[in-house]
Amino acid sequence: MNDDKNAEGRSGQDWHAQVDRAAARLLAGGVVAYPSETVWGLAAHPEHPAAIRRLYDLKGRAAQKPVQVSCLDRAAAQRLIRPQPALERLERFWPGPLTVVMPASADCPELLAPGGRVGVRIPDHPVALALLGRVGGVLATTSCNLSGQPAALTYAQARDMRLGDEVLPDGGYPALGLPSTVLTLPEGEVLRAGAVPEAALRAALAGPV
Repeated sequence: MNDDKNAEGRSGQDWHAQVDRAAARLLAGGVVAYPSETVWGLAAHPEHPAAIRRLYDLKGRAAQKPVQVSCLDRAAAQRLIRPQPALERLERFWPGPLTVVMPASADCPELLAPGGRVGVRIPDHPVALALLGRVGGVLATTSCNLSGQPAALTYAQARDMRLGDEVLPDGGYPALGLPSTVLTLPEGEVLRAGAVPEAALRAALAGPV
């Protein structure tokens, strides 16, 4: 996690209050833009299918493209997926910029798992984790941008896009500017290069648990 905190990040007061408001919006079916260590995300609560559809509409995202599920911790992620032994070798990258696409469990909402597969990630950002902790541990998430455009890297960029009902600040923990690496299991295919190098993933998958 980036330790270059500004005064707001050190005080922790302003963004905690904003997280409470954003969580209330999500639980009521709203859409919220929030920071992560990669880029800003745009989120809806899985219990509100209409909010997830609105997420797609706001971005202009193709209906067949799945969204990622951001998770508070390993327990929240594991509820959504079928057991994958190889995942244990990758958990050193969580929290962090790694999205793993796996077969979905019976408990995973169908809207989050087109084709029976779901992509899960545990972000390494205090604001994102605080938000997840207030909404039950999972959020349907996509990058904060119009489809085909660059993702927001700062609060100002996310705010100016006007895609969310609330926009959270970074709390003094700026985004890296690189997306998460996307890997499939059990196949081990990298679908998108990102902040975690593919070589590090290959080494982890080949090594001992």
